[in-house]
Amino acid sequence: MKTIGWFGLVLGALSAAGDVILTKPGQSATFKCGLDTNNRGLVWNYGNDQVISVDGRSGVTHRGTKFNKRSVLRGTSLVVSGVTEEDVGKYFCMADGRSKEHTLLVVSVSVSPSSELQLGTDATLQCWVKGLNPPDSPVQWNRPDGRSESETVQLKSVARSDAGNWECTFSHDGKKYSESLEIKVQGAVPVTAAPSPSPSSKAVSIAQPGIAQPPATDAVLLGLSWWVWVAIGVGGLVMVLLMVFVIVLYKRIKRRKRKFLNKKNGRQPLKPKTYCQCDRPAAAAKPQQGRRKAKPSALPLQPLLMA
Repeated sequence: MKTIGWFGLVLGALSAAGDVILTKPGQSATFKCGLDTNNRGLVWNYGNDQVISVDGRSGVTHRGTKFNKRSVLRGTSLVVSGVTEEDVGKYFCMADGRSKEHTLLVVSVSVSPSSELQLGTDATLQCWVKGLNPPDSPVQWNRPDGRSESETVQLKSVARSDAGNWECTFSHDGKKYSESLEIKVQGAVPVTAAPSPSPSSKAVSIAQPGIAQPPATDAVLLGLSWWVWVAIGVGGLVMVLLMVFVIVLYKRIKRRKRKFLNKKNGRQPLKPKTYCQCDRPAAAAKPQQGRRKAKPSALPLQPLLMA
């Protein structure tokens, strides 16, 4: 009850003009209280709804229903995260019978399809500001060449002169504000190319009566041209031959190495050879045959002497 009575007392005090806070959707906004002392407590309100309060005596913090999970107190400053369009409006910081007012504006600038445009294409620039009174605070674009446009700009056939810094300008309480957007233009005018036939359309041709069909020059099998299959076959054959050559060469080197080691080590039989010996007497040695003597020749017959 003490907090409520003190709150009613503060509402009767004069509010000092505060700052204008600009932010984008999804970002956070920080409101600085701007009051030096808060001996009797601190209260942050959004319009007539209490956001958060701190009792000056006990130091207990009370949260309201507004921004319950998106607000936090850092010192005397209020931080609201995940800002949406519905969060725009007046925020009040009240302490020791004084009040300070802050205004939140949500600004969004965009270009479609993207900030990098191609020559000759179409694009749309948009700028909107939530929290303003449009009749009193018009929103407009300032082009790179200084010309002014409305809050929505339709670019037909993008040119080189469209590149540069675009500024979305508006005013609030007699003060001007702006949000910038950088546009880049690159490339040549896109040329629409005829769709290339798919591999299946190359392989199958439909004959039409009265129209001569060109001869098929590129046979396709499983999505690959004939020369690709030829290259695969030749490569496989070369690999097989290379493997056979390596195997034969390896065996030949191994055989020569084995022969060389055998010759170097002089392989000997593991056991000496044994022969069977009999106990029978040895046979008499045969006489040595020499040359046969020649028979003496017969003496010549002598004639008998007759007495």
